Amino acid sequence: MQTEVRIVNSRKLLSVFINLPARIHKGHKNWLPPIYHDEWLFFDPRRNKAFNYCDTILALAFSQGVAVGRIMGIIHHPYNELKGEKSARFSHFDCTDNPDAVSALLKFIENWAKEKGMNQVTGPYGFSDKDPQGFLFEGYDDIPLIDTSCNLPYMVDYTVNNGYSKLVDCLTYRFDIDFMMPDIYQRVQQRLMNTHRYTILEFKNKRALKPHIVPVLRLVNETYRNLYGFYPMEETEMHDLARRYMPVLDPRFVKIIMLDQELVGFVVGLSNMSEGIMRAKGKLFPFGWYFILQSLNNSTQLDLMLGAVKPGHQGLGLEISMGLRLLESARTAGIRTIETHLILESNQRMRAVIERINAPVVKRFRVFTKKIPGN
Repeated sequence: MQTEVRIVNSRKLLSVFINLPARIHKGHKNWLPPIYHDEWLFFDPRRNKAFNYCDTILALAFSQGVAVGRIMGIIHHPYNELKGEKSARFSHFDCTDNPDAVSALLKFIENWAKEKGMNQVTGPYGFSDKDPQGFLFEGYDDIPLIDTSCNLPYMVDYTVNNGYSKLVDCLTYRFDIDFMMPDIYQRVQQRLMNTHRYTILEFKNKRALKPHIVPVLRLVNETYRNLYGFYPMEETEMHDLARRYMPVLDPRFVKIIMLDQELVGFVVGLSNMSEGIMRAKGKLFPFGWYFILQSLNNSTQLDLMLGAVKPGHQGLGLEISMGLRLLESARTAGIRTIETHLILESNQRMRAVIERINAPVVKRFRVFTKKIPGN
């Protein structure tokens, strides 16, 4: 059946673009809608500064006059310059079970990227690693996490059928909070604390936590710079991100390590609020905020959002010390399980820490790539 691809060039079409996944995933019990308030801000170039340094394009696929799929194309010029690449990205890619529409959308982005002088397309990947990255590849029946993909399996199959292959996988692990702690972890914790060099900061309220959020994000810049797809945040982006997450952060689940007056490590956990977002259908008003707040307060799963240790202090057990303190706070709060943030498959050091406690992989996300013919 003939597929027509249209560029999103009006607020009306942008509304179709933003709201289309709700129709695609009708009846999909494990689909997590976005927070629509944030979604509109994301696609507003006046509010999302990434539009200033990236080339972008949004497109919709129509079949018999009905929207059936969507895709976003991104060329991140600063990242390409930093890495010496000529790469375009596809993002926000979703479609009904329609292989022709999937092919049409991918071909549209490939042609656009080729016209811009690019020689490869990768995705799903957004402006940064804070956007959903990769298609969900394993774990379709598992509880979803915020800011991750909730695609249906056919999206992977159709993408592969269009010549895309694996670039990188990201994994999440989950473990029961009452797991048997390896003795070596306790010894590492005790040895580290006996040095009296490091101080672990814990927080009882947001007022005490707030001054540390931007320094934490500065450390993210320093420690994540060699990870796939990461590009350093600007100060304005850090402050925007801090404002976005402060309302839902629980100070009990943030641990920071200081050496004298220097922040050298942190871990941030967030109560899983997927159930509340699903019940709210992604809308904060009139009652969505209540469902989300209720979910945050009643959740028995803690999602690890971020964690890092400053270069020069890695391998000393700082992440273990912060993890043990986080476990204590989680148990006190009634948390039963913890799921990790996305960990690159190639990050053997972090995976070894998690796998030492026999935590299983529960989700796998895959980023795909394709060379553009003729470039």
